[in-house]
Amino acid sequence: MAAPRAKPDNQDTKELKRQAAKVLRRLKADYPEAPCALTHKTPFQLLIATILSAQCTDVRVNLVTKDLFRKYATPAAFAAAPLRNIEKEVKSTGFYRNKAKNIKACSTKLLECYGGKLPRDLDSLVGLAGVGRKTANVVLGTAFGLATGVVVDTHVGRLSRRLGLTSQKDATKVERDLMQVLPKKEWIQFSHRMIYHGRQVCSARRAACEECSMKKFCPQIGIES
Repeated sequence: MAAPRAKPDNQDTKELKRQAAKVLRRLKADYPEAPCALTHKTPFQLLIATILSAQCTDVRVNLVTKDLFRKYATPAAFAAAPLRNIEKEVKSTGFYRNKAKNIKACSTKLLECYGGKLPRDLDSLVGLAGVGRKTANVVLGTAFGLATGVVVDTHVGRLSRRLGLTSQKDATKVERDLMQVLPKKEWIQFSHRMIYHGRQVCSARRAACEECSMKKFCPQIGIES
């Protein structure tokens, strides 16, 4: 399930690639080690944590999964658990009824169709309940090192627009633009590093431009002085 690709102007693409290269160099220098922000021990736990992260902070998800994974660490455990119990455990992440329903359905399908193991291809993962392209990209990239796309969360989308790498607001279209200007080998770590930068420097409420290592080449699109 590849992100749709447009055919941009060649000159625009060259300029965007040059800008992307500058961003990559600074991100690598500032955040050489940028692990996934969601705490997990297995690919399956990462999948569940990512499902829970929808409309919820990673900090809250990590607080919830700390106890959740002690009780339910495998697809079999979630599939066997009463739905109301899962709802109670994940309630503080928001939209808990739908998330609990998806987690149970996802776990059941993993057992029935994949022997309890996560499939390592995008289409199969997206076929699981509660798993969209973003979640599948997170799991494949972080757990298996497979660069199937660029993870676009709120931080990545916001910073990519501010830095002039895209003008799109839809996550799928942002991903399409980033895939065109970033080397495939950088897709996985790019998102992790952008998330760290978005939290520490270029937040939604306050962009600390004077403290930013990219201030010399950042067009600061959408940032109010």
